[in-house]
Amino acid sequence: MSTKVKPQRSATTEAGAASTTAPEALVFTLSGPITAVPAYLTEKLDEATGEVVQVSRFRYLPGHPRQVRFDAKAGQFNIGGVTPLGNSLSFIPLAWRIFQDDILNMGRKLWAELFFADDKGAICAVLFHGYSVENLYRLIEPLFYDDLTLADVTVKVTAEKKETTKDGKKATYYIAQFSYEAADPAEVAARRDFARDFPIWRAETYTGNADLRIQHAYTVPVEDEPISPEPAAEALALPQAA
Repeated sequence: MSTKVKPQRSATTEAGAASTTAPEALVFTLSGPITAVPAYLTEKLDEATGEVVQVSRFRYLPGHPRQVRFDAKAGQFNIGGVTPLGNSLSFIPLAWRIFQDDILNMGRKLWAELFFADDKGAICAVLFHGYSVENLYRLIEPLFYDDLTLADVTVKVTAEKKETTKDGKKATYYIAQFSYEAADPAEVAARRDFARDFPIWRAETYTGNADLRIQHAYTVPVEDEPISPEPAAEALALPQAA
């Protein structure tokens, strides 16, 4: 099972720099020879046929992950600006990139974009910029010297309150602080295999003009191939989380 991807301009890999409603349960048909069953697949009983089939633990529409937002004014995370998630998040990243680009009509900034699976199996994307990106670098560095990456650990992101004074008036804002702890190797393997088999990216934040600092498992389909999955591949593009 392979996915053609488009190289990113000035890309530096992590290894080099720092080492909608879903359809019914869909059956995976893996094309080509494989040496092992991907770790993100799990067995499930098909009630219609009585057969045991393999389904994905994760749900993902390629190029359109669930949008998790960090509200730096309120110090809160939310889904799509609507559903609150609190002032912290914990997840095992499956892909990420740190890049400079003009996206979301916010001018050219330095961004960190991380992709992860939430507790319901939905593949999500969250963005950070400014001082929060600097804090993420401070997490990546010790991991690198321990021969690890963000994909090997559970990352906790917490909103930290800051104050500033301008024109004699105090203003409050929040930045993201990052910490990590050991992750379950089985969960790490599931995300590693999923990122290997699917193009992990977000269409709204991809311009083709990004200056990349580091990236890991971030891939974009080549321009001469359709973004939408072909019918034969739909079971792979829209898996039903177990």
